[in-house]
Amino acid sequence: MRRLPVYLLLDTSGSMSGEPIEAVKNGVQVMISSLRQNPQAIETAFLSVITFNTEANQIIPLTDLASFQMVDISASGTTSLGEALKLVSTKIDTEVAKTTMEQKGDWKPLVFIMTDGIPTDNWQSGLTEYQKRKVAFTVACGAGSGADTNILKQITENVVSLDNADTASIGKFFQWVTASIGVSSSKVEESGKEVVGLNELPPPPSELNIVV
Repeated sequence: MRRLPVYLLLDTSGSMSGEPIEAVKNGVQVMISSLRQNPQAIETAFLSVITFNTEANQIIPLTDLASFQMVDISASGTTSLGEALKLVSTKIDTEVAKTTMEQKGDWKPLVFIMTDGIPTDNWQSGLTEYQKRKVAFTVACGAGSGADTNILKQITENVVSLDNADTASIGKFFQWVTASIGVSSSKVEESGKEVVGLNELPPPPSELNIVV
């Protein structure tokens, strides 16, 4: 079976404490419940969560939706986005099956990055590692006024922004991610085609601005 790997890179730095981190936790839970009701997604989508603050950690390895159990996350420290990009690069190397002569590998991973701030580490070196993989379809979300969408644009051309990092906005972001995973899993299941642009994903809600 060809899996659709999905990596969530979530900012858990100190500025996310309080309402934003609670909204992220709730958003992930609602996303999992919704995806479990989607017959294509439950067959195809596998989810991993990487958090980044002073360091980056994969808190959930690539897991099928039925077995997925979110762990508690809290907010503290700085914003090591570069470390998160390095970590997801190595996880894509080790967790995503490559296509060989004998078999088709997994589908191209979807990577969703969400941050409310500016990276505090050497994000360029992390980006260099990540770009070497050339394998993931990446969407970055800048939540609130503290995020720098110009940096995110250097990571991926698919950037969205939220005016506020509050419960409603973050909830809408995760609803859109849920719909995007659903569309992507239907697409690979039905036509064998992978998503290559934001225009192939569901239109974002009004809270989500596409950064051009």
